[in-house]
Amino acid sequence: MAIDIYDEISNAIRSGDSRQVSTFFGSSLDMTIGNQEDVYSKAQAELILRDFFSKNSPKTFTVNHKGSSKEGTLYAIGTLTTMNGKSFRTSFYLKSSGGKYILQELRIEPQ
Repeated sequence: MAIDIYDEISNAIRSGDSRQVSTFFGSSLDMTIGNQEDVYSKAQAELILRDFFSKNSPKTFTVNHKGSSKEGTLYAIGTLTTMNGKSFRTSFYLKSSGGKYILQELRIEPQ
């Protein structure tokens, strides 16, 4: 059985692997990390995420809720706990494009 898309992205976040997370990015990504919010190119978003993980090494990531919209967008909301004791509400939204799911939006916000 194939690992589902939620598990693949969750595992990449849990391992703090920005490169692995970026494999799900389209050409651009709506990303919020803390109070930094913008639409970034795939390369920019990966660098910002790598910087975040270097300062906030993940300890655990748990998906608390997941689902889909009528339009077929998938989403998940979870909690990222870091080695430095901080917790972040983390959510991601995926849309289907060309037969695979692409990360459309990624939000990592302090709790």
